[in-house]
Amino acid sequence: MKRPLALLIDDEPDIRELLEITLARMEVDSRSVGTVQDAKQQLAERHFDLCLVDMRLPDGSGIDIVRHVADTCSDMPIAMITAHGNMQTAVEALKAGAFDFVSKPVDLPVLRRLVETALRLDPNKPQDDSSEAGPREGELLGKSPAMQEIRRLIDKLARNQAPVFISGESGTGKELAARSIHARSPRSSKPFVAVNCGAIPQELMESEFFGHVKGSFTGAVRDKPGLFQSADGGTLFLDEVADLPLSMQVKLLRAIQEKSVRPVGAAAEETVDVRIISASHKDLPAMVGNGQFRQDLYYRIHVIELAMSPLRHRREDILVMVDHVLERLAQRSGGENPRLDSAARNALNEYPFPGNVRELENILERAIALCEDNLVSLDDLGLGDFGADDSGIAEADEAASPLPREGLEDFLTRMERQAIIRALETTRWNRTAAARALGISFRALRYRLEKLGLDVRDAEQNGPDA
Repeated sequence: MKRPLALLIDDEPDIRELLEITLARMEVDSRSVGTVQDAKQQLAERHFDLCLVDMRLPDGSGIDIVRHVADTCSDMPIAMITAHGNMQTAVEALKAGAFDFVSKPVDLPVLRRLVETALRLDPNKPQDDSSEAGPREGELLGKSPAMQEIRRLIDKLARNQAPVFISGESGTGKELAARSIHARSPRSSKPFVAVNCGAIPQELMESEFFGHVKGSFTGAVRDKPGLFQSADGGTLFLDEVADLPLSMQVKLLRAIQEKSVRPVGAAAEETVDVRIISASHKDLPAMVGNGQFRQDLYYRIHVIELAMSPLRHRREDILVMVDHVLERLAQRSGGENPRLDSAARNALNEYPFPGNVRELENILERAIALCEDNLVSLDDLGLGDFGADDSGIAEADEAASPLPREGLEDFLTRMERQAIIRALETTRWNRTAAARALGISFRALRYRLEKLGLDVRDAEQNGPDA
C-alpha cells in the first residue's frame, strides 16, 4: 500500500527535522522546503496528501501558501503552524482555507492527531444529496436554491476543522446542520456531543464542560468527564451559545485557544481534540456591542457562518417536507400514510410558519391525532382563521415579518398559548387528550400551562384570545 506524502514548509531546519521524524514514525513520507517559491514548485510537480506550513517564511507568508492551495489543489488539507498564543493568525488561516492549525512549540500528540484526522479525508468520497437520493431520518430536506446552497456549504465545511457558527431562527434545523457537518467529516466515527448552553445551571457549568475529579466539591463522589472529554476526537455542538454567562465565556475561550481543559479540582490540564460548532437564534454581534458576549470569543467561534434559511423563504420545500413528515409518522405508528385534502395542502403551502420546521412537524402530528379516516382536513391543522378567508391575511403578514411587532419571543409565546387553548377546546378541556393532540407528553403540557400562567378553568372561561 502506498504511503501518504506530506509537504513540510518551514525555514527552521530543526522544526523540519522534528516534523519529518514524527511523520516517519506514522508511516508518512515527507518533502521539506523553506520558502514560498520552493513550496509552489513542489506543489506543481507532484501530488501531496497533506501540507504543513509555517506562518513566517523568508519570501512571504504561510497564508500565501494556504490561498495558493485553495486555488490550485483544494482537495489537499493544509495546516498552519503558528506562534504560541497567536489565535488571530490561526483564525486568518482558517478563513483562508486551512484545514487546522498547530502552535509552536509543536505539541507532538496534537500534531499526530491533526495528521490522522487530515489523512482520513477522502476527496473521492461522494457526498450525500437528498435532492437526488431518498431522504433519511434527520436529513436536511428541500430542493430550493437556499437549501441546495446550505448543503453545498455543509459539504465544504466538513472538509476542514474551522469553528462554525450556525445562525437562524428557532426551528430552522441548526442542530441537523451541525450533525450533517460532523457526519460528512473525517471525525464522523467519533462522538457528536450536543449541549443546550441555556439548560445548564450556572453553578454546574464548569463541571459539565470540563469534568471534575473525585472530592473536588461536595457530591463529587467519583471522577466525571466533561463534555469536552466526551467529544474528544469528534464534534462539540454548543446550541444557544449566546446564553453562556460571561464567566463561562472566559473559560470556554481558553479551552478553544489552548485545545486543553482542566477538570474541576485537577492539578493538570488535559489535551482535547474537539471541533467546535455553535449556534444561536440571537443577534450575537448586537450582544457583543452591548457587552453581553465577549468579542474575543465571538471571533473564535464565528470563523465561518452558516445561515439557515427560514421556511417561509423557501416555500418550494414546504410540501416536500410535509410528505416526508407524514411518511415518517406513518412508519412510526405502523399504519398507512395519512393524506391531506387539497384545502389543507394549500393552507400549509401558504402558512408563514413562524416556528419553522419544528412548527410544521408539530402541526402535522397534532392533525394526524385529530383527523378521521386518515384524511387530514383544514380544520384538523388547527391554523385558526388562516386560509379560511381574507381575515387571515393580516395574521399571515405579521407572522411572515422578520420582526413581529411585539418581538419574536412574545409572538411565539402568544402562538403557543393559542395552540394549547385550541387543543383544550377541541378535546373539551381534557388535558391528557390535549397533550396527545399537541404531540407532547402530559408532563410537558402541564409545564407549559404553568409557564404561560394558564389555569384550565381560566382558559375555559376566557378563550384563546384572553
